[in-house]
Formats: sequence, structure tokens, C-alpha cells
Amino acid sequence: MGAGHAHRLYRPGNSPVHRLPGHCKLVAVLAFVVVVVSTPREAIWAFALYAALLGAVAAVSRIPARFVLRRLVIEIPFVAFAFLMPFVVPGEQTSFLGVPLSVPGLWGAWNVLAKGTLGVAASVLLASTTELRALLLGLQRLKLPPLLVQIASFMIRYGDLITDEMRRMSIARRSRGFEARGVRHWGVLAKSAGALFIRSYERGERVHLAMISRGYTGSMPVIDEVTASRAQWACAALLPLTALLIRLLGWTL
Repeated sequence: MGAGHAHRLYRPGNSPVHRLPGHCKLVAVLAFVVVVVSTPREAIWAFALYAALLGAVAAVSRIPARFVLRRLVIEIPFVAFAFLMPFVVPGEQTSFLGVPLSVPGLWGAWNVLAKGTLGVAASVLLASTTELRALLLGLQRLKLPPLLVQIASFMIRYGDLITDEMRRMSIARRSRGFEARGVRHWGVLAKSAGALFIRSYERGERVHLAMISRGYTGSMPVIDEVTASRAQWACAALLPLTALLIRLLGWTL
């Protein structure tokens, strides 16, 4: 697998979390999310402790809270869905400022917000402390099918390239005095979308031919094999094991 490129989500650093192998962090985040999802929605105190755990990881990683909060914007569609639940879910009703709200809907909204936010925050911390290449090598180390790893690699790489191509086309339109102001300009935008598709397809063809000419046979070569020591696995396991202890404590109370 060739050298990667720095992604916007990644923040270079030399913290203990940054130094952990990618596959260790992937397993830790997955286990943490499983524990969070399995926690009853009524255990509000447990979700507060989970958030504190992620805050501790961010502090050790030296990731600013503002950086994490900006990346949480991606969950806005889920937040909008959660805010609708108290109004549409049937069941026992309560009143807040004279507005009737569904009690099951309120619990459902809290469940979506709490678990979704914690899951997204854990993913943001993973991406901000792990280089893209290390993540892909980690997936390969965890025996994910090589084809899926390649698809993920190309998707991320060419997603950035297509975004840059869209930006250049937008600059070209504005330099010629074009500004979309209504329905009558949709034709120009549609032609731009078609041109973008053709350019992306042709770029993919050229890249594929270049890879074949360099000996590509369906699998990417692995430059180095990433291994993890017992100490690194133990360090990565601190997050999900602590979350599991909180989950077990909830059962006993």
C-alpha cells in the first residue's frame, strides 16, 4: 500500500494515542461504541461518564475541544430527526411550556442524541489521531477483505480530487461572470455536473491504466507490516474496558 496523504481530519502529534497502531485504535473504538450502544437509555449518568472518557482521550491526544465540536456538525441530520421524535412518537404525553410532548419520544430523542454523539466523537478522535494510511493498514491488518480496503482507499483519495476539481470549475464559472441566482441557471449547473462526471471517469481510466502498466494485478503491495506489542494493546483497551466497567456498574445499581 503506497504512501498516503494527510487528511483534513488528521492533526499531527506525538501523543501516546497518536503512537498507537491503527488496528489497535480501530478495535478500541469499535468496542467502545458497542458498549455505548448496549447501555440502557435511562442510565444518563453512564453517558456522562462515557463523555468524560472521550474528554480524557482528547486531553491526552492534545486535540482541542473546538476541533472535535466542529467535526460533530456531521450529525446534524440525526439531531433534526431526534428533535421530531417527541412530536410524532405516540404514547404517554407530558407538557413543556404548554407544548405537549411524547414521553417515549423524549426518551427516544435522548437515546439517539447521546449514543450518536458519543459514537461520532469517538470516530472524530480516531481520525484526528491516526493517519489515513495507518487506518487503511490497520483495516488490512484486521483481515478486512483487500478489495474493500482498496475501495475505501480510492474513495477517500479521489473524493478529495473531485472536490478540488469542483472548486476549480466553480472558480472558472465565476471568473466568466456566472452566478447561480435561480432556476434558469440550473441548466449550466447540470452541464457542469456532467462535465465533472466525464472528467472523473477519464481520470479513473488513466489511473487504472497507469497502475496496470506498473504491475497492478488486483492487490496493492504492503510496504511495511504494522505490529502491536502487548503494552500497546493494553493501552488501547483502556477506553473500552473502562466503558465496560461503567456498563457493568449500571447493572449492579
